[in-house]
Amino acid sequence: MKTGLVLEGGAMRGMFTVGVLDVFIKEDIKVDGIVGVSAGAIFGVNYPSKQAGRVIAYNMEFLDDPRYMGMRSLITTGDLINKKFAYYTVPFDYYPFDNETYHNSGMPFYACVTNMLTGEAEYYRVEDIEKGMEILRASASMPFVTKPVMIDGVPYLDGGVADSIPYKYMFENGYDKLVVILTRDLGYVKSPMPPAPVKFFYRKYPEFAERLLHRHEEYNEAVKELAELEKDGKVFIIRPDAPLGIRRTERDKEKMQMVYNRGIAQGEKELAALKEFLK
Repeated sequence: MKTGLVLEGGAMRGMFTVGVLDVFIKEDIKVDGIVGVSAGAIFGVNYPSKQAGRVIAYNMEFLDDPRYMGMRSLITTGDLINKKFAYYTVPFDYYPFDNETYHNSGMPFYACVTNMLTGEAEYYRVEDIEKGMEILRASASMPFVTKPVMIDGVPYLDGGVADSIPYKYMFENGYDKLVVILTRDLGYVKSPMPPAPVKFFYRKYPEFAERLLHRHEEYNEAVKELAELEKDGKVFIIRPDAPLGIRRTERDKEKMQMVYNRGIAQGEKELAALKEFLK
């Protein structure tokens, strides 16, 4: 029986996921495969590399650094999060990623991206972080504040647009039961986006715009399906017990630390039940 791990995105809400995964690392919790989307992808790779504390450390150091993210980067590069500094300088010079441990973990990692030409989700196995960084960057690149990420001549953006919680992908690829980490509380219902700005901003990518406009429907339906799967014992869900109170592009370090701490607390709270589910 194969157990998979599914990591939802949510930009800086992903600090909740980071806290949960740091508990997994310390408790030596293992699964047979992982799929991450958006922040779940770019932060989640630190789980198979066993680098507890790394994500919160580099975000606490660089969150208010204009080289990392902010309006200066958006104006000068077209990306709110600076590609060169945030995705290449920080992870390889300041806080080196342990690619060897990641590669030898025995837990294949897949990142979900959205093809802007088709509006469909695509899933790539990331075997080497440096070689796969553009896939991770595409998965985590938010609409409206990021230029399309080109991979083999195809434009991609946020995997959460086409598949916010990619649990079906894991079931379809041979995983029997899943651990799902969400960054929204149980009572959350996603609202629709206003169509006019979406259709105007992405007029060159009508399929992508259409998927973005229907994202709320697909997300809300996925949450309902997961609730039923949880009742059937096929998934184990870890989520915040209340709204996290943090913006997607949060710059307040105190709030970010609080969300990370809530992830640790929730991970520890769920630990006994999780171990029972994994038996």
